[in-house]
Amino acid sequence: MSTEDRVRDQARLLGFEACGFSSAAPPGTAKQFSEWLAQGRHGTMDYLARTAHKRADPQLVLPNAKTIVMLVCSYWMDLQAGSSRSPCDSIAPSKRGVVARYAQFSDYHDLLADRLRTMAQFLDACGGAGTRSLWYIDTGPLLERDFAQRAGLGFIGKHTNLINRRMGNWILLAAVITTLSLEPDTPEPNRCGTCTRCLEACPTQAIVAPFQLDARLCISYLTIEHKGPIPKEMRPLIGNRVFGCDDCLAACPWNRFAVQGQLMTAHARHELAAPDLIPLLTIGDEEFRRRFVGTPLERTKRRGLVRNACVALGNVGDSSTLPALRRAAQESDPLVSEHAHWAIEQIQQRQG
Repeated sequence: MSTEDRVRDQARLLGFEACGFSSAAPPGTAKQFSEWLAQGRHGTMDYLARTAHKRADPQLVLPNAKTIVMLVCSYWMDLQAGSSRSPCDSIAPSKRGVVARYAQFSDYHDLLADRLRTMAQFLDACGGAGTRSLWYIDTGPLLERDFAQRAGLGFIGKHTNLINRRMGNWILLAAVITTLSLEPDTPEPNRCGTCTRCLEACPTQAIVAPFQLDARLCISYLTIEHKGPIPKEMRPLIGNRVFGCDDCLAACPWNRFAVQGQLMTAHARHELAAPDLIPLLTIGDEEFRRRFVGTPLERTKRRGLVRNACVALGNVGDSSTLPALRRAAQESDPLVSEHAHWAIEQIQQRQG
C-alpha cells in the first residue's frame, strides 16, 4: 500500500469525509488575496493582513514544507429529522433568531483538534526522523480553499466557498502542512458554469461579482467577526439572523449531493438553531458562558450576541418585545444600548 493510500485510510478512520494532497507551492490566489486586502474588503479582520506574507508562501509557515494534506468534514444533516427541535415550536417567529448551520453543533475547532493532531503525528511517523507536520482548522496562515481545490477536493464557487461535487458546500476544511512528500492530486476545475444563484441569494449583495466577496457587507462578518456597531444601513438587511448567514450556501445546486456528516452529527446542538431572542437581551456573563461555552456562538462574546439580538428584534419584533428592549436600552454598555434604541425605533415605526 502506498503512503498516499495509508494517509487516506487514516483520514477515514479519523472521521473525515475526504482527503486530498496539494503541493506546498505558493497558492495561485495569493495576488488576488493581496488585492482584496488592499481594497479593505477584509474589514476589521486585521489578523488577515498581519499574516498575509505567510499565506502567500507556505515555506514561511513550515520551512521545507512539501505537501499540504487537506481534509473535509461535512456538517450537513437533515434538519427536519427527529423531534429535538420541538421546544422551538412554541416560540413566535417575531421572537426567534436564526443561527448559521455550522454553528448548530459543538465547536468544530474542539471536535477536530485531537483528530488533526493524530493525523500530524501519523504523517511524521510515515516520513521518519526529521519529518515535521503542523495542523490547522482555519486558525493558521494558509489559504485553505486554494489548497483544497489544488488537492482535488472541490472548486471555489462564485460565493468564494469550496464546493465538493459529492457533498455540496456544507463542509469544513482542515489542513496539515508537512515536510513529507506526497504525490499531489489533480486540481478540480471550476464547475459553476453560468449559475449565479448564490449572488442572487445574498441579502446584502456582499458577493460584489463572481468569486469576489466584500466581507464588510457580509452578514456572517457583521454578526461574528465585527465587534463594533453594525452600520445602520446594514441592519434591516440582517433580518433575524443572530450568528452568521447561510443564504449563498443554501442556494448552491450542488447541495443536492450533500451527505450526512458522520463526525459532526453526533455533536448537534439543536437548541441553538432558532433561539428565543428575548432571553438573549438579558443574558448575563455567567449564563452566556453556561449556554454557549464550547460552541461557535461563544466567539461573539456576550455583548456581541446581545447586539445581534437587538438588531434581529428591530427587524422582526412586535410591540410585545418592547419592554425587554427598553431594559436593554438602559444597559451601561453603549454598544448594546444604542442597538436596543434602534430596535425600539424600528418597531414603533412599523406600528405607525
